[in-house]
Amino acid sequence: MANILVIYYSAFGHVFQMAQAIAEGARGAGEHQVKIVRIPEMISMENRVIQLDKSRPEAESDDSAPQLSKQFRLTDRYSKYEALQALQADIPIATNDDLRWADGILWGFPTYYGSMPSQVKLFLEFAGELCIDGSLEGKPAGIFNSTASIHTGHEAAILTSMVPLFHFGMIFVGLPYSENPEYLTADAIGCSPYGASTLAGPDSSRSPDQRELLMAARLGARVANVAAALQHYQHQRSQMR
Repeated sequence: MANILVIYYSAFGHVFQMAQAIAEGARGAGEHQVKIVRIPEMISMENRVIQLDKSRPEAESDDSAPQLSKQFRLTDRYSKYEALQALQADIPIATNDDLRWADGILWGFPTYYGSMPSQVKLFLEFAGELCIDGSLEGKPAGIFNSTASIHTGHEAAILTSMVPLFHFGMIFVGLPYSENPEYLTADAIGCSPYGASTLAGPDSSRSPDQRELLMAARLGARVANVAAALQHYQHQRSQMR
């Protein structure tokens, strides 16, 4: 049995849904203890980019406004953002002690410019003491994320996010081809050998595809199984001493 932590940041609910699928996969892999926690927004309301969306209606009625804003329908996004904040209010805020408790960790977040969002990067920076004392060394990690479309960086975000996790000494776990034939398709769905992902759509209106959720569950099970195997190995070594 292993302690599995699903830690995520979600603005519009796509990563939140993926986190639930990840957790179910981990639970289904054995008698593991699974905990879901969330990375909070930045403390200052003024620092939340999404707050700018509330001022968009006037701009969108102006012919001089950028056409890209109309394409993304940002005012609809803000309503979804507010609804999700209420929906996940009961999910505990992540702490460094949660990371210490875990034997395996699955990290989830939306893709911002081909990398993790600032909320997640800030959380990792505040977890620096775990890098210094080696608390996460040898623990398996998986990454799941969301992005607007198949062309907007879901693979790049996972690849770039491996780097800080390696600095913490974590062991990266991906999604192999042999276990996930669903992503060997020309259909516009997420996921790759690097991790689980979902396509949210340019205006965040798309819900996770069932194939994406299935592969997310497999990633949860895979990290849980690796964590349990490492635990068994460490126990065997201690018995031999």
